[in-house]
Amino acid sequence: MSERAAPFYCPYCGEENLEPLEETGAWFCHDCVRSFSLKFLGVGAPQTHKENPR
Repeated sequence: MSERAAPFYCPYCGEENLEPLEETGAWFCHDCVRSFSLKFLGVGAPQTHKENPR
């Protein structure tokens, strides 16, 4: 089992009353009654692609 970072607050209401939903890796907020999951996208700034001016 790998360790994961826990969110400190709900991204919808900002409250801290969160419970992990182990079967899906998601989180449940008891204050706004929403479920959500977090996804790590990577480290560093995204590369930008310059378009060719015409």
